[in-house]
Amino acid sequence: MSTVGEQLVAALKARGVEVVFGIPGVHTVELYRGLAGSSIRHVIPRHEQGAGFMADGYARASGKPGVAFVITGPGLTNALTPMAQARADSVPILVLSGVNATGTLGKGLGHLHELPDQHGLAASVALVSEHVAHPQDLNGALDRAFAPFATGRPGPTHIQVPLDIAGQEGVTPTAPVTAPPPEVSDDEIADAAQRLAEAKRVVILAGGGASGAAADLQTLAERLDAPVVQTVNARGVLYNHALSVPASPSLLSVRDLIEAADVVLALGTELGPTDYDMDATGTMARMSDLIRVDICPGQLARHAASLPLHGAVAPFLRSLLAVLPDAATSADGATRAAAARAAAWEEIGAEYRAQVEIVNAMRDAAPGALMVGDSAQPIYAANLYYDHDRAGGWFNAATGYGALGYAIPAAIGAAIAEPGTRVICIVGDGGAQFSLPEVMAAVDEALPITFVVWNNHGYREIAMSMQAVDVPVVGCDPTPPDFALTAASFGIPHQAVGPDPAEIAGALRKAPADGPSMIEIAAPVFVPAED
Repeated sequence: MSTVGEQLVAALKARGVEVVFGIPGVHTVELYRGLAGSSIRHVIPRHEQGAGFMADGYARASGKPGVAFVITGPGLTNALTPMAQARADSVPILVLSGVNATGTLGKGLGHLHELPDQHGLAASVALVSEHVAHPQDLNGALDRAFAPFATGRPGPTHIQVPLDIAGQEGVTPTAPVTAPPPEVSDDEIADAAQRLAEAKRVVILAGGGASGAAADLQTLAERLDAPVVQTVNARGVLYNHALSVPASPSLLSVRDLIEAADVVLALGTELGPTDYDMDATGTMARMSDLIRVDICPGQLARHAASLPLHGAVAPFLRSLLAVLPDAATSADGATRAAAARAAAWEEIGAEYRAQVEIVNAMRDAAPGALMVGDSAQPIYAANLYYDHDRAGGWFNAATGYGALGYAIPAAIGAAIAEPGTRVICIVGDGGAQFSLPEVMAAVDEALPITFVVWNNHGYREIAMSMQAVDVPVVGCDPTPPDFALTAASFGIPHQAVGPDPAEIAGALRKAPADGPSMIEIAAPVFVPAED
């Protein structure tokens, strides 16, 4: 008879898990018992926060849940930040942790890694947090932890196994319980089709929930002659298309486009302020006759819509296209989209335009690459206006929860999800220092990641924000390491370039395609204005 820990590994394999990210400890030894004889690949981060962010990047790139193994106490608390980022961005990750022995929980006896209530702490962030109190609880806990990945808005889930349970003999595993995602009813599809067919100026809002349905989304946009505004997590769904508006719906120019529509179709977007109100004005674009499709009923309840539709975007689009007339009722969609693009490009300003040109140059130098970003200036700029060349290939932590230190480990997870695919990690010198040791995981795994460090010697975006409201600039100038020496210590190539798009593109073309490397961009250093 196998142990609970061994059965856990077998159950993960049965649910399609191919990779786990984790750092073993004395409190998770029994959870690792089955890994050695399993085909599941184990990747070692340098910190549990890195494990969580690697799981996030893996999930975004693969479409499968990312899985992290962490120890009791500090391992779990270190993973809470990635869990919160995953919840904000609807990313399916499962965190598996140990917990102290059953008889000690909640008693404050001073055991190693003890927390007052680890389960409650995890439950405050996770969509589902399960405690395996008995060996027979494991199968049900796994089913409940995996359920949100298929049937609702995905996000982080958690399972903890006490030390005294993990090594016990387990109960015979049962087949995974799966359920299909919710689908919009035929009557609701017909209602949406009629509204859209009769409209003259449709605008489509595409969120991350639409990124896996790019082909059908393009067909729908062309049939409706409708511009498609893309949030950050939807960039690339209509690359270089006449109806594409790859610009933030926070921009006034894009708001104008949305407000001029007679029907707005929102697909898989939470309508959150980090996409729709980046400047924290407390407002967002007014939407006439809003048809909203979302897999999460809770999300549908948070914004009034003329027609709220509970279902996954991909099956909705297939059903809608089957009943929607072929001919569009308008003929100016491309004109409206072009006007919005031009106005948005002007609105972001000269400095941000220069940074977007750098990102454009990187995209063109490495076609089809995954671009993973942190809260760095080129990422802020491109989140306002940037068109990526593949759906799901542009993601970062500068929206949603906004955790620094995301990009390096998330890029590693993404590279493992898509073997052989070029990954470009864009990170500022400040954010890089949150997770710089994780680069060694890329070295261990020989991953084709180019780490692009935007080095402006500090937190320039924060410094500018402080100065803009007359707050003395304090704490925004942490000294960066010598990145050339850092790269040498990692054993990876380093190139130093200036903020010139052509020079950066040339460096990317020179970078090795079969392993990690670093490009350091000497960016303008912010000097606070004197009183």
